[in-house]
Amino acid sequence: MSYPSIFNDVLGPVMRGPSSSHCAASLRIGRLCLDLMDGQINKVEIDFDPDGSLATTHEAQGSDMGLFGGFLGWEADDERLENASEHIATAGIEIDIRLTELEEKHPNTYKITLYNQREKRELIANSTGGGMIEVISIDGAKVDMDGGFFETLIYTSDHDPILDYLKNNISFEDLEVHKGRELTFIEVKSISPIGDTFLKEINGLESVLFIKELKPVLPVLSKNNLEVPFITCDEMYAYNKDKNLKLWELAVHYESQRGSISHEEVMEKMRGIHGIMKAAIETGLAGTQFEDRILGSQSPKFKALMDSNKLIDGSGVLNRIVSYVSAIMEVKSSMGVIVAAPTAGSCGAMPGAVIAVGDALSLPEDEVTKALLVAGLIGVFIAAHSTFAAEVGGCQAECGSGSTMAAAAIVGLAGGTLDQGICAASMALQSSLGMICDPIGNRVEAPCLNRNVMAASNALSCANMALADYDHLIPLDQVIETMYEVGKSIPNTLRCTNLGGLSITKAAKEIEAKLGKQYFYKNC
Repeated sequence: MSYPSIFNDVLGPVMRGPSSSHCAASLRIGRLCLDLMDGQINKVEIDFDPDGSLATTHEAQGSDMGLFGGFLGWEADDERLENASEHIATAGIEIDIRLTELEEKHPNTYKITLYNQREKRELIANSTGGGMIEVISIDGAKVDMDGGFFETLIYTSDHDPILDYLKNNISFEDLEVHKGRELTFIEVKSISPIGDTFLKEINGLESVLFIKELKPVLPVLSKNNLEVPFITCDEMYAYNKDKNLKLWELAVHYESQRGSISHEEVMEKMRGIHGIMKAAIETGLAGTQFEDRILGSQSPKFKALMDSNKLIDGSGVLNRIVSYVSAIMEVKSSMGVIVAAPTAGSCGAMPGAVIAVGDALSLPEDEVTKALLVAGLIGVFIAAHSTFAAEVGGCQAECGSGSTMAAAAIVGLAGGTLDQGICAASMALQSSLGMICDPIGNRVEAPCLNRNVMAASNALSCANMALADYDHLIPLDQVIETMYEVGKSIPNTLRCTNLGGLSITKAAKEIEAKLGKQYFYKNC
């Protein structure tokens, strides 16, 4: 089983663009493609299945932008991304995007054929939600890569002597032989580069044809035979039976073991994430400018009305949440830097709710950081047993997950118990089941903003209900499993394909027609 990381799968990547499933994931795929071609790409053929989500969304929601950035070797938060199409043309890379029936039927499948003057290679990968990926095929051979290892591919005419050499001379996590359509290669997974000295020796062996080095694209690396202290709520309770740890402490224990990093490193990484989220709120409330979007900058006006007591909210907490959620979503839609939490499409709900409550209660930074760790741990349970991808599970997988994570985190901010935090998470996800994904104008702006606000508001309500010891009835583990089953039953047209719901209303189609060929990145 692949165990999620808080910083890989749940709170991250740090990125620009409207969709983590499209922008960040495709950029990571593009980076692996660049490595597969030794840093030199002249032509790319990109195939999307006509029945998949990407067939109708790859342009407007940023898959093309992300791929182009990856082919150019950029990071997911590179400020040049909005002009990626210009840069790819300047680099002289020819792009051919086609709709072709693919054998792989995941809704977010990329089949990419790469060319330079020396060779042709093929890579097939899926975007699995929240910026995470899985490479499933290279040159016709089935593989299993998630970007969490250094991957060395040794193409050979006789793999047996090479295997013997590798086993006796290098440190590795896994060795596997793959037979492709034309060539055989040995895949070496490692947690550090093999090193130039050994690569030179390997390359000099008689049966070695050539070697490819694919660098990790995830911030927290993997390892073979990975173990974690728990992966469900039930297991977490068993682990905590004689420890009496709080939820945030359990999150630290989990991530420390998952990533082989110290407890203080976990805290420090989350402080960094908190800082990026806080900066996005401040940027959004100051007003954002971006030409190619549906919604303008609205959060500054909301804040002005809130500050002048012209909005209804006795405590002020809910309106603060609305303003913070709106601010983050507007930064996302103006190509600013955000944290996918757990996705870009739902990046406002959890951070907006948690940071707003922290500010309303005048809590120190470390208390909010601990609450974000709680949110991350709840997200781990969802990532392990369900999905964050709207293309697979509808918006319940994105905003519903964000609401679930936020509810538990808010209980933590209020000084609630572990049981109350899990209760709040269960109720929040129960309230989100069946939520569809039907973006207006084929953009990740509306009704995404409204649903992020709804998710954050739901989190606050469920947190307060849990603090008052309401009974959630259904254990969180079972609600997560139910969410996954419900997602599979949602029609394809209502799972981020622009083919149903609000996406096909007369008004939405008029907006889409008005936007025309002007995608959120410029001059495509």
